[in-house]
Amino acid sequence: MAFGSILAAILVLAVVIFVHELGHFLVGKWCNVEVRVFSMGFGPTLFARKVGETVYRIALIPLGGYVKMAGYEEEGGDSEDAPSDPRRGFTVKPLWQRAAIVAAGPAVNLVFAAAILTGCALAYGIAVPTVAAKIEDVAIDKPGHQGGLGAGDTVVGVSGKPISTWDEMVAEIGSSGGRALQFEVAGPDGAKRTVDVTPALVEQRDAYGEVFGPKVYQIGVRRGIEFVSVGPLEALSAGVKRTWMDSTMIVGTVVRLIQGRVSAGDLGGPVLVVAEASRQAQSGLQPLLFFMALISINLGIVNLLPIPVLDGGHLMFMGFEAVRGRPLPLRVREYALGFGMMLIGTLMLFVVFNDIFRLVVG
Repeated sequence: MAFGSILAAILVLAVVIFVHELGHFLVGKWCNVEVRVFSMGFGPTLFARKVGETVYRIALIPLGGYVKMAGYEEEGGDSEDAPSDPRRGFTVKPLWQRAAIVAAGPAVNLVFAAAILTGCALAYGIAVPTVAAKIEDVAIDKPGHQGGLGAGDTVVGVSGKPISTWDEMVAEIGSSGGRALQFEVAGPDGAKRTVDVTPALVEQRDAYGEVFGPKVYQIGVRRGIEFVSVGPLEALSAGVKRTWMDSTMIVGTVVRLIQGRVSAGDLGGPVLVVAEASRQAQSGLQPLLFFMALISINLGIVNLLPIPVLDGGHLMFMGFEAVRGRPLPLRVREYALGFGMMLIGTLMLFVVFNDIFRLVVG
């Protein structure tokens, strides 16, 4: 990986984390809570400056950040954490304000992602499947690759039958019965050639990788896309829809992980994120922006999980408080936070191990 690509990857993470913490910070200020520290990163301080009542800090490890608010019981609640004005402590604020402060981080991540995707739709257009049988990508060691099909090829005939659409090509493959087919294709340069491809009978898998329906004949190619220009309202609609779609996909994956329907070995951690961001950076600005939006959605949704330490865990505590009419005992919250930290720490070790394993075995 080139140094510039790695730098771009770190910048993607830093921006997404900054947006998350900025959400907590701005709503905290709006609720008149005394904010002591706004930190980007963990570990040794690289830069710090106090402006007003808040210390703005940049730390060595850019894989996180935090906003420290005065009077936050779970952070100790000692005299040093007491607000200069008792009315400006986090804990004394009404429940709805505390919930708004906690929820603001994930919410801003989702809004930020929708804004990026809306901007991309305006700048580059909306991706739609091609009508023609144009191939976007070919899976390695699948029949299409073995037969000589390549990215950018357009299928114009199958075994002597003219092909004008992707659906026509799929129908011919599906009814092949596994016999070899002759594909007449036009390359990216327009040059025509004929290749022999033998479809394979494979399981159908959904977006989560789960098997469904009967086996079908496929050749391992992905449909081409083209970008269509749109106006501001269409771009906004596309950005919001894509954010919603990715959010539901992430929630569905988490549910399937809990149910054991998706392998935990598929999880990735910070090493994988940096590697993938670096790869997207090498592909250009548009793929990098799409990846930044996806990471922002991931951060927002994952932080809403009801695990102590995460924002969703704090919102869960507040839900109990709303039902009981008073907060859970501090000792209970401290034990729960300790468990949450242990759980998240174990998960981080696991995904980092997964990342290193992938790098070693390729």
